[in-house]
Amino acid sequence: MNGDAPANGADAGISRSMSGEAVPRPVLKVSLGPVSLPNPVLTASGTFGYGDEEPELTGMLGLGGIVTKTVTLEPRAGNAPPRIWETPAGMLNSIGLQNVGVDRFLTEKLPALASLGVPVIVSVGGRRAEEYVETVRRLQGAPGITAFEINVSCPNVKEGGLEFCQVPSAAAGVVEAVRKVTRLPLWAKLSPNVTSLGTVARAVAEAGADGVTVANTFVGLCIDIRTRRSRLSAGSGGLSGPAIRPLALARVRDAVRAVTIPVVGCGGITTAEDALEFLIVGARAVQIGTASFRDPRAARGVVEGIEAFLRAEGLTSVEALIGTYREEV
Repeated sequence: MNGDAPANGADAGISRSMSGEAVPRPVLKVSLGPVSLPNPVLTASGTFGYGDEEPELTGMLGLGGIVTKTVTLEPRAGNAPPRIWETPAGMLNSIGLQNVGVDRFLTEKLPALASLGVPVIVSVGGRRAEEYVETVRRLQGAPGITAFEINVSCPNVKEGGLEFCQVPSAAAGVVEAVRKVTRLPLWAKLSPNVTSLGTVARAVAEAGADGVTVANTFVGLCIDIRTRRSRLSAGSGGLSGPAIRPLALARVRDAVRAVTIPVVGCGGITTAEDALEFLIVGARAVQIGTASFRDPRAARGVVEGIEAFLRAEGLTSVEALIGTYREEV
């Protein structure tokens, strides 16, 4: 059997116990409102390129979906280097939404992505609401797009980023404006760098978001003690990796409690065990980000680990696990 494709033939959906007895394989399919995914594991925007490189190496054909690098209306060179710095159990970055722009994305990137047969969620960014709207308008109708992830949470751009991150009405305004030009599902990617993530989540839900992705990176800073300057040319950056996982998990719990639309969890997920924590607190899918830099097959390994856990627990589907978290009284 190809490890990157569903089983075919008479044994589809069947695994074998140690005694050789046929055992139904756990169902990994999940629904996030109007979006249906073959399993709950996606890549995170900005950490997997455009998702069109080396499908055999990354195992992307076995993923629940691919979230692209954020696409903006015009090409962006991003911030000047240095723009990545490794930290204990994490990584600080200030890329600045470097990308080829929507027109080149349509002609050079999307066709190859669409041919993979994996759900594609296009991440969209901008400085102003009008730029989000025009980018989505140009993408509207292009084959192969399952949904849009509206990135209103990037802390590494000088215009728009923090305003959309931290002001509920500003984030809602972007979603509401984009909602008018597309019928495709919209996920709003939220920032953890807010006083009340639940308030922002409710605002974008009321504006028409079909789901929320929680959360983007935490603002951080590293200093070179010899030069007395930041390790990053832009100053501060976004912290990702295992160091932020407990913080991100708490934000996901808060979002699940605040809204009825689906929540996609991300932040420091490296293993299947990490991903299961997010599913248990109520996320309906997860995204793998920084872990892919260390291991290009990290996301695929999480899929396999979730399936193994469900079998070991005697669970017939991942749906039986989602939202089973109970706080001690």
